[in-house]
Amino acid sequence: QVQLVESGGGLVQAGGSLRVSCAASGRTFSTYTMGWFRQAPGKEREFVAAIRWSGGITYYADSVKGRFTISRDNAKNTMYLQMNSLKPDDTAIYYCAAGNQWGMRRLVEAEVSYNYWGQGDQVTVSS
Repeated sequence: QVQLVESGGGLVQAGGSLRVSCAASGRTFSTYTMGWFRQAPGKEREFVAAIRWSGGITYYADSVKGRFTISRDNAKNTMYLQMNSLKPDDTAIYYCAAGNQWGMRRLVEAEVSYNYWGQGDQVTVSS
């Protein structure tokens, strides 16, 4: 069992930066694929980024590629999402997730590949 808690969200102006964190409980954090998803008002939840258990391989949604960076510190049981050059379209609730799947991109992007979810953290980007 893994419990996930997001933090670091808030209000930022367009063009600014923010880093959200995901703290995980449990001893097996280092074995999980970790992902970030987001849900904007009136829209379905969507994939943002994912990182392999070792941290060596990452995937990003096209909409955030080059602006967001996913990372993890297995010693601290924590995952991060550094968000730069933020846009109003990035406004959403950001969720972290943990799962046992890794492989093709479409597998890692799928919500069903993740077993555990955080409660979400609001990120608001003002224009």
